[in-house]
Amino acid sequence: MDLTLSKSERETLKAIYRLTGPQSGGDDAHTGALADHLGVSPGTVTATVKRLADRGFADHRPYRGVLLTDVGRMAAVAAIRRHRIVERFLSDMLGYAWNEADRFAASFEHELPQEVEDRLFQALNRPATCPHGFPIPEPETGEILELPPLYDLEPGDVAVVAVPGSTEADVVAFLDTLGLRPGVRVEVREKHPFDGPLVLLVEGKARTVGEKVARQIYVRKEERKESA
Repeated sequence: MDLTLSKSERETLKAIYRLTGPQSGGDDAHTGALADHLGVSPGTVTATVKRLADRGFADHRPYRGVLLTDVGRMAAVAAIRRHRIVERFLSDMLGYAWNEADRFAASFEHELPQEVEDRLFQALNRPATCPHGFPIPEPETGEILELPPLYDLEPGDVAVVAVPGSTEADVVAFLDTLGLRPGVRVEVREKHPFDGPLVLLVEGKARTVGEKVARQIYVRKEERKESA
Protein backbone atom coordinates (compact mmCIF):
# COMPACT_ATOMS: atom_id res chain seq x y z
CA MET A 1 0.00 0.00 0.00
CA ASP A 2 1.37 3.41 -1.03
CA LEU A 3 1.46 5.64 2.08
CA THR A 4 2.70 8.74 0.27
CA LEU A 5 0.31 11.64 0.85
CA SER A 6 -0.12 15.03 -0.77
CA LYS A 7 -0.53 18.17 1.32
CA SER A 8 -4.30 18.26 0.72
CA GLU A 9 -4.67 14.58 1.61
CA ARG A 10 -2.66 14.96 4.82
CA GLU A 11 -4.62 18.04 5.90
CA THR A 12 -7.89 16.25 5.15
CA LEU A 13 -6.86 13.25 7.24
CA LYS A 14 -6.04 15.58 10.14
CA ALA A 15 -9.40 17.31 9.78
CA ILE A 16 -11.32 14.01 9.69
CA TYR A 17 -9.48 12.84 12.80
CA ARG A 18 -10.37 16.03 14.69
CA LEU A 19 -14.00 16.02 13.55
CA THR A 20 -14.60 12.35 14.43
CA GLY A 21 -12.77 12.20 17.77
CA PRO A 22 -14.31 11.58 21.20
CA GLN A 23 -15.04 15.27 21.76
CA SER A 24 -17.23 15.27 18.63
CA GLY A 25 -19.12 12.18 19.77
CA GLY A 26 -17.35 9.89 17.32
CA ASP A 27 -19.83 10.59 14.49
CA ASP A 28 -18.94 10.65 10.80
CA ALA A 29 -17.38 13.84 9.45
CA HIS A 30 -19.65 15.48 6.90
CA THR A 31 -18.32 17.07 3.72
CA GLY A 32 -19.66 20.50 4.63
CA ALA A 33 -17.98 20.45 8.04
CA LEU A 34 -14.70 19.32 6.48
CA ALA A 35 -14.90 22.09 3.89
CA ASP A 36 -15.48 24.70 6.59
CA HIS A 37 -12.62 23.30 8.70
CA LEU A 38 -10.19 23.31 5.78
CA GLY A 39 -11.39 26.53 4.13
CA VAL A 40 -12.04 24.90 0.74
CA SER A 41 -15.08 24.09 -1.37
CA PRO A 42 -17.25 21.00 -0.68
CA GLY A 43 -16.39 19.74 -4.16
CA THR A 44 -12.66 19.88 -3.39
CA VAL A 45 -13.20 17.98 -0.15
CA THR A 46 -15.34 15.34 -1.86
CA ALA A 47 -12.64 14.72 -4.47
CA THR A 48 -9.92 14.40 -1.81
CA VAL A 49 -12.04 12.12 0.38
CA LYS A 50 -12.77 9.88 -2.63
CA ARG A 51 -9.03 9.55 -3.29
CA LEU A 52 -8.40 8.69 0.36
CA ALA A 53 -11.21 6.12 0.30
CA ASP A 54 -9.90 4.55 -2.91
CA ARG A 55 -6.48 4.18 -1.27
CA GLY A 56 -7.85 2.63 1.93
CA PHE A 57 -7.33 5.59 4.27
CA ALA A 58 -11.01 6.43 4.74
CA ASP A 59 -14.47 4.89 4.67
CA HIS A 60 -16.71 7.24 2.69
CA ARG A 61 -20.43 6.62 3.01
CA PRO A 62 -22.50 8.90 0.72
CA TYR A 63 -25.10 11.00 2.54
CA ARG A 64 -23.64 9.93 5.89
CA GLY A 65 -20.06 11.16 5.93
CA VAL A 66 -16.56 9.79 6.31
CA LEU A 67 -14.59 7.91 8.94
CA LEU A 68 -10.93 6.93 9.01
CA THR A 69 -9.82 3.36 8.57
CA ASP A 70 -7.15 2.01 10.92
CA VAL A 71 -4.47 2.91 8.36
CA GLY A 72 -5.98 6.36 7.89
CA ARG A 73 -6.07 6.94 11.62
CA MET A 74 -2.39 6.06 11.94
CA ALA A 75 -1.56 8.41 9.07
CA ALA A 76 -3.63 11.22 10.61
CA VAL A 77 -1.92 10.88 13.99
CA ALA A 78 1.49 10.80 12.29
CA ALA A 79 0.58 14.03 10.46
CA ILE A 80 -0.54 15.72 13.68
CA ARG A 81 2.66 14.55 15.38
CA ARG A 82 4.76 16.10 12.61
CA HIS A 83 2.88 19.39 12.83
CA ARG A 84 3.42 19.61 16.59
CA ILE A 85 7.13 18.78 16.29
CA VAL A 86 7.58 21.50 13.67
CA GLU A 87 5.71 23.95 15.89
CA ARG A 88 8.08 23.11 18.74
CA PHE A 89 11.07 23.67 16.45
CA LEU A 90 9.74 27.07 15.39
CA SER A 91 9.10 28.06 18.99
CA ASP A 92 12.16 26.63 20.74
CA MET A 93 14.85 27.07 18.11
CA LEU A 94 13.65 29.99 16.00
CA GLY A 95 11.94 32.03 18.71
CA TYR A 96 8.43 32.27 17.28
CA ALA A 97 5.61 32.92 19.73
CA TRP A 98 3.41 29.92 20.50
CA ASN A 99 0.44 31.51 18.72
CA GLU A 100 2.53 32.10 15.55
CA ALA A 101 4.02 28.61 15.31
CA ASP A 102 0.82 26.97 14.08
CA ARG A 103 0.53 29.26 11.04
CA PHE A 104 4.16 28.90 9.96
CA ALA A 105 4.34 25.14 10.56
CA ALA A 106 1.61 24.47 8.00
CA SER A 107 3.63 26.17 5.25
CA PHE A 108 6.50 23.69 5.15
CA GLU A 109 5.78 20.64 7.33
CA HIS A 110 4.53 18.64 4.34
CA GLU A 111 7.90 18.83 2.57
CA LEU A 112 9.91 17.30 5.42
CA PRO A 113 11.44 13.86 4.86
CA GLN A 114 10.71 11.45 7.70
CA GLU A 115 14.42 11.39 8.59
CA VAL A 116 14.41 15.17 9.14
CA GLU A 117 11.32 14.95 11.36
CA ASP A 118 13.01 12.25 13.44
CA ARG A 119 16.19 14.30 13.82
CA LEU A 120 14.23 17.41 14.77
CA PHE A 121 12.46 15.47 17.51
CA GLN A 122 15.78 14.25 18.90
CA ALA A 123 17.39 17.71 18.62
CA LEU A 124 14.48 19.16 20.59
CA ASN A 125 15.16 16.62 23.38
CA ARG A 126 12.03 14.57 22.63
CA PRO A 127 9.40 17.13 23.74
CA ALA A 128 6.15 15.85 25.25
CA THR A 129 3.97 18.74 24.07
CA CYS A 130 3.70 21.31 21.31
CA PRO A 131 3.98 25.05 22.15
CA HIS A 132 0.19 25.18 22.60
CA GLY A 133 0.37 22.59 25.37
CA PHE A 134 -1.09 19.64 23.47
CA PRO A 135 0.61 16.22 23.63
CA ILE A 136 2.93 15.05 20.87
CA PRO A 137 1.72 11.49 20.23
CA GLU A 138 4.07 8.56 20.03
CA PRO A 139 4.62 7.35 16.46
CA GLU A 140 2.38 4.57 15.17
CA THR A 141 -0.01 4.68 18.12
CA GLY A 142 -3.08 5.72 16.18
CA GLU A 143 -4.32 7.66 19.19
CA ILE A 144 -3.83 11.10 20.74
CA LEU A 145 -4.67 11.84 24.35
CA GLU A 146 -7.81 13.97 24.32
CA LEU A 147 -7.74 16.95 26.67
CA PRO A 148 -10.95 18.11 28.40
CA PRO A 149 -11.98 21.77 28.34
CA LEU A 150 -11.11 23.87 31.37
CA TYR A 151 -14.80 24.20 32.20
CA ASP A 152 -15.06 20.46 32.89
CA LEU A 153 -12.89 20.83 35.99
CA GLU A 154 -14.30 21.05 39.50
CA PRO A 155 -13.14 22.96 42.60
CA GLY A 156 -9.87 21.53 43.88
CA ASP A 157 -8.76 20.26 40.46
CA VAL A 158 -5.29 21.23 39.26
CA ALA A 159 -4.30 21.20 35.59
CA VAL A 160 -1.90 22.54 32.98
CA VAL A 161 -3.29 24.85 30.29
CA ALA A 162 -3.35 24.17 26.53
CA VAL A 163 -4.65 26.75 24.02
CA PRO A 164 -5.59 25.75 20.44
CA GLY A 165 -3.90 27.54 17.56
CA SER A 166 -7.34 28.29 16.12
CA THR A 167 -8.25 30.50 19.10
CA GLU A 168 -9.23 34.01 18.00
CA ALA A 169 -6.62 36.73 18.52
CA ASP A 170 -8.80 38.80 20.86
CA VAL A 171 -9.42 35.74 23.06
CA VAL A 172 -5.67 34.99 23.15
CA ALA A 173 -5.00 38.61 24.16
CA PHE A 174 -7.61 38.38 26.93
CA LEU A 175 -6.19 35.11 28.21
CA ASP A 176 -2.74 36.67 28.24
CA THR A 177 -3.95 39.42 30.60
CA LEU A 178 -5.08 36.66 32.98
CA GLY A 179 -1.80 34.76 32.70
CA LEU A 180 -3.59 31.83 31.02
CA ARG A 181 -0.88 30.76 28.60
CA PRO A 182 0.10 27.28 27.39
CA GLY A 183 1.97 25.35 30.06
CA VAL A 184 0.67 27.42 32.98
CA ARG A 185 -0.55 25.46 36.00
CA VAL A 186 -3.96 26.45 37.38
CA GLU A 187 -6.15 25.41 40.30
CA VAL A 188 -9.95 25.70 40.32
CA ARG A 189 -11.08 27.50 43.46
CA GLU A 190 -14.77 28.01 42.68
CA LYS A 191 -17.29 27.00 40.01
CA HIS A 192 -20.48 28.99 40.09
CA PRO A 193 -23.72 27.13 39.31
CA PHE A 194 -25.93 27.42 36.23
CA ASP A 195 -23.02 27.81 33.76
CA GLY A 196 -21.48 30.49 35.95
CA PRO A 197 -17.81 31.52 35.85
CA LEU A 198 -14.79 29.72 37.25
CA VAL A 199 -12.50 31.28 39.83
CA LEU A 200 -8.95 30.08 39.23
CA LEU A 201 -5.64 30.43 41.01
CA VAL A 202 -3.15 31.42 38.30
CA GLU A 203 0.46 32.07 39.32
CA GLY A 204 -0.70 32.94 42.82
CA LYS A 205 -3.50 35.29 41.71
CA ALA A 206 -7.26 34.74 41.69
CA ARG A 207 -8.68 35.04 38.17
CA THR A 208 -12.29 34.77 36.99
CA VAL A 209 -13.08 33.17 33.64
CA GLY A 210 -16.52 32.93 32.06
CA GLU A 211 -18.04 29.68 30.85
CA LYS A 212 -17.75 30.52 27.14
CA VAL A 213 -14.03 31.27 27.30
CA ALA A 214 -13.34 28.35 29.68
CA ARG A 215 -14.72 25.97 27.05
CA GLN A 216 -12.15 27.25 24.51
CA ILE A 217 -9.20 26.32 26.73
CA TYR A 218 -8.08 22.73 27.24
CA VAL A 219 -6.17 21.20 30.13
CA ARG A 220 -3.98 18.29 31.15
CA LYS A 221 -5.48 17.40 34.48
CA GLU A 222 -3.16 16.38 37.32
CA GLU A 223 -4.03 13.65 39.76
CA ARG A 224 -5.26 14.90 43.11
CA LYS A 225 -2.94 14.21 45.98
CA GLU A 226 -4.41 12.05 48.69
CA SER A 227 -4.66 13.87 51.99
CA ALA A 228 -2.63 12.39 54.84
